[in-house]
Amino acid sequence: METISELHHILDLPRPMHPLISVIDFSKIKCYDDDALESVAYNFYCIALKKGFVGKMKYGQNAYDFDEGVMTFFSPNQVISTEIIADLKLSGWWLVVHPDFLRGYTLSQTIGKYGFFSYAANEALHLSDEEETLINGLMESLKKEYSTRIDRFSQDVMISQIDLLLQYCNRFYNRQFITRKNLNNDLLSKMDAVLARYWEDDKMLLLGQPTVKYLADELHVSAHYLSDMLRELTGQSAQQHIHNELIERIKILLTTTNLSVSEIAYQLGFEYPQSLNKLFKKKTAVSPTDFRKSFNPN
Repeated sequence: METISELHHILDLPRPMHPLISVIDFSKIKCYDDDALESVAYNFYCIALKKGFVGKMKYGQNAYDFDEGVMTFFSPNQVISTEIIADLKLSGWWLVVHPDFLRGYTLSQTIGKYGFFSYAANEALHLSDEEETLINGLMESLKKEYSTRIDRFSQDVMISQIDLLLQYCNRFYNRQFITRKNLNNDLLSKMDAVLARYWEDDKMLLLGQPTVKYLADELHVSAHYLSDMLRELTGQSAQQHIHNELIERIKILLTTTNLSVSEIAYQLGFEYPQSLNKLFKKKTAVSPTDFRKSFNPN
């Protein structure tokens, strides 16, 4: 879907007051069962606070049943599939922002740091009552500014409000990582098990080194969610975690086998031995050869 005006037309809403941004009240939408909404890639950012959603939303191959007070975030051109039933009564807010609305503002660059725009539907933000009240207030303020007669300050004010909204959502996601720490620890254990199988099955020879996408697919989460969860849990990203595990494998092979550094590099999926040397020295401050010598000085 290319334009916000097109979205308003499909939802049988009045024309948007601004072509590049709209704050939609879900309770005002009477037509949800248009075929055009079942599977669509919006050409703009979508931030939604949903209440009373009945049905399922799919992101990729994962479906998620929504309950009260959840937020979803989608960046432009992500394909969203939704199973929608007729006569649905839904409440909440839907903020849609075209990238051109942000152009020239710092937010156009910083919005990319919010990994939750690439989370899967089953990684939605679940709000507490207090958080939901705060988000409702921010959305209502944005709606009020949006509905006021547009002047030369309007865009500046709305950009600031969107920026504040995203900062709060980022805080709430970090809270969610903490409150779900037991689940995330389970996910970390499963990730380590996936990596262990990867080494044991010698998949490096066929697939190369494990990637964040491979791990995320195996764990049925999105790559951004996996990295953000690990960063909150361990202080390191998924890529850093992979590198740490890789260094441990290299150390084992250096100290328990007579394989050359080149042979170890090949076995662990490095394209060039120099790449192994560079990574190992960066992580340990010594070369693989010197590390081996420290265990076998003769």
